[in-house]
Amino acid sequence: MDSGPPVVSNEQIAALLERVAERLEAQHANIYRIDAYRAGAAVVRAHPSSIQDLALTEGREGLDALPQIGTSLSGSIDEIAHTGRLRMLGRLEGTLSAVELFKTVPGIGEELAERIHRELEIDTLEALEVAAHDGRLDAVAGFGPRRLEAVRDILATMLTRSARGRARRFEELQEAGAKVAVPTISEAKPEVGLLLEIDRDYRQRAEAGELPRIAPQRNNPDGAAWLPILHRHDAGWHFTALYSNTDRAHELGRVRDWVVIYFERDGHEGQCTVVTEYQGPLTGKRVVRGREEETLAVDGREN
Repeated sequence: MDSGPPVVSNEQIAALLERVAERLEAQHANIYRIDAYRAGAAVVRAHPSSIQDLALTEGREGLDALPQIGTSLSGSIDEIAHTGRLRMLGRLEGTLSAVELFKTVPGIGEELAERIHRELEIDTLEALEVAAHDGRLDAVAGFGPRRLEAVRDILATMLTRSARGRARRFEELQEAGAKVAVPTISEAKPEVGLLLEIDRDYRQRAEAGELPRIAPQRNNPDGAAWLPILHRHDAGWHFTALYSNTDRAHELGRVRDWVVIYFERDGHEGQCTVVTEYQGPLTGKRVVRGREEETLAVDGREN
């Protein structure tokens, strides 16, 4: 299969960056971040040669060398150059369902993405990568050896490039049979206490009707703008918080309990889910999934 990136012009990249700025502005995000995306769009549009070629040949270092292009913006441009899309924009517009997310992987179209989500019940690129190594993805119709190997290589590039290769991800890949080495340096990530504060702020303001709302594409047959979205800048991190709109959250009636928080700083990005715990020493408390021990250690939490 052809796993090469789609051709994107400087004008197309600039247009996507401007759409991000427009959505951020409409959702009351940090003004400096809005201005950064608009300035980046202007730089890309005025550049005399192909920005995509620059990203594909010189990577993030080449993009970082451009005027007014910082590490966060270079990450967005790099993702567009490699995939023709920008996941962040999908989140801001409420269109990035698990199916849309899987479609950002070159070689995975609408039908195949739907099949993966339905049969494997996974929602993230990290989970898709693990499934590509533990045999589950191989069992999905449409995946032969060549496609499977290509998807493994593409996901490894996408996840490493976006700096989301945390140690836990590598441990899961090792358990799935992949031959990868666990990084010796842990990736930067927000403190659990700060994540719980973002979660609390989001839920309180969402309940009070103080947040802008977007109309998610999935699980929203009426097309209503019901999903509150919060943008916040704290401790150098850019946060975006939303209720979980996954099929599983709807099935269990936990949409307004599960809060997904996306975070980004200096090229380090990731996401976590905060939920109410129903068993063990944290029963009744808000917990950052995957960081339960750290959550337990946080003193003076208000949940």
